[in-house]
Amino acid sequence: MDVYWNLHKKCWSLRDKGKVIAHMCCLGMTDVTFHVQPAGQARVRREGKKNVHAYAKGNYKTHEVKQGRLGREITYNPYKHNTFVYKDDLTPVTHCDKVWFDNKYVWEVLT
Repeated sequence: MDVYWNLHKKCWSLRDKGKVIAHMCCLGMTDVTFHVQPAGQARVRREGKKNVHAYAKGNYKTHEVKQGRLGREITYNPYKHNTFVYKDDLTPVTHCDKVWFDNKYVWEVLT
């Protein structure tokens, strides 16, 4: 399952096999990898208009993921970063065991 922030609906879009199946304000995922498609990122930088080219891929879970303690915030800015990064020190992040998506924010969940 893929998850990305939907700029038009102001919520998270869940995509399965290329098709959007739900929109949610918050959700949890396990075994998450973060992906940035370079061609899409280059287009954003060239045209100055955002498109869906960055997403998290993992196993969708309900609120059970949030039972852990929220850890570091994860962010991505196509104009500043080539990958998803931890917001506090801008180190790249490619994988997390558990992630909580809440409103516009992404948090690593600690167990």
